[in-house]
Amino acid sequence: MATTHKTRMLIIGSGPAGLSAAIYGARAGMEPIVVQGLQPGGQLTITTDVENYPGFRDVIQGPWLMQEMQAQAEHVGTRMMWDTIVDIDLSGSPFRATGDGGDIYEGDTLVIATGAQAKWLGVPGEQELGGKGVSACATCDGFFYRGKKVVVIGGGNTAVEEALYLTNHSPDVTLIHRRDSLRAEKILQDRLFAHKGIKVLWNKTVDRFVGDTGGAGLTGLDLTDTETGETSHIETDGAFVAIGHAPATELFRDKLPMDAGGYLLVEPGTPRTSVPGIFACGDVMDHVYRQAVTAAGTGCMAALDAERFLAARDFANAKDVAEA
Repeated sequence: MATTHKTRMLIIGSGPAGLSAAIYGARAGMEPIVVQGLQPGGQLTITTDVENYPGFRDVIQGPWLMQEMQAQAEHVGTRMMWDTIVDIDLSGSPFRATGDGGDIYEGDTLVIATGAQAKWLGVPGEQELGGKGVSACATCDGFFYRGKKVVVIGGGNTAVEEALYLTNHSPDVTLIHRRDSLRAEKILQDRLFAHKGIKVLWNKTVDRFVGDTGGAGLTGLDLTDTETGETSHIETDGAFVAIGHAPATELFRDKLPMDAGGYLLVEPGTPRTSVPGIFACGDVMDHVYRQAVTAAGTGCMAALDAERFLAARDFANAKDVAEA
């Protein structure tokens, strides 16, 4: 039988943004509910080594970090729900979300923390060597390739930015693009072409990521020339797929404003959406930084703004009753 769950703050998504919002919301007495979604813990649950999250001197494991964040959220009063939202009504508070099993979740405020997923090539070896030489985040994993040979796959702003960033760690960076020109902004292209540590392979597609899944990890890539059909192989220690991200916003299409990439639009410098009482945090609204620590920060902001929203509304309601 379907059940209705009510809360002062409903959070959809359980990555660093959602769990940080839950921790702050619970400490403010809002008894938040977190609906975990298809990937409880978010992208960090498929990230092995994490070396850039503040507070940890040594490398930590992504799944462990998310387990600890969830435990902290539960400890201060968050209810975790194993469910996936399939429909949502944003017409007014309380906002109503429907789970795939029929349960209803009602929140006086709503925090959207559904995140984003990196786009992948979908070729052999990519999934098997994920975290073993294949990555979608140079800022996250570039440090592990100090002094090693790396490649970046893509031709847009993200790919060029990743290639430039990797030169901080690697003396040998190769950008692989399937066309004969880049889509990136001209200023980024100028920086790329001027950098002596970056080579570009034009008109190449990746057919396979080659390596040992149980040992050395990635060792190289099999390529095909898009003009001649000629095949080739490039040796590398690390490969960064940089063909974009897809925010998990399909549920909110035509219900909340989004940019051309599908990211939720918020008031600059805040997590506030165009609907009072609805807040967006983490990668679902951030296509620039996409880091666990920035996601956690915006989750905190969302909870603080949600608490202030409810306090202002409760005060207004109490005033109306007193004057009646």
